[in-house]
Amino acid sequence: MSDYEKVCLIRGDQGRAIRALLDRVADKWSLLVIATLHDTRLRFTDLQRTVPGISQRMLTRTLGHLAEDGLVTRTSYPEVPPRVEYELTPKALTLLPHAIALADWAVQNIDAASAEAGDEDHIHRGPVL
Repeated sequence: MSDYEKVCLIRGDQGRAIRALLDRVADKWSLLVIATLHDTRLRFTDLQRTVPGISQRMLTRTLGHLAEDGLVTRTSYPEVPPRVEYELTPKALTLLPHAIALADWAVQNIDAASAEAGDEDHIHRGPVL
């Protein structure tokens, strides 16, 4: 498939597919949770401890959305006290290489663009692309 044909895939549906994907994973926490679970299964409290800055409420909402989208599974064990673990689905594992590539691009380009613009405070106001 040529580069032109790949671009046409985005334009062909007026960007609906990519917007739907970004609506699901481009919030503040989803990719961090996905990255944290990339090779492990974690309990809620361990996951909250591992994702810096996430509140209990936001982690609950993020996990719920990721589970609804088929990216995370929630397994409850009938124990006392109850034990619940979260892990990525095979579908989420196919997303990881693309998310890593996007993160690499952001690290290489956002910092460079900000430095060129003389913007030392880009983190607080948003990146300069």
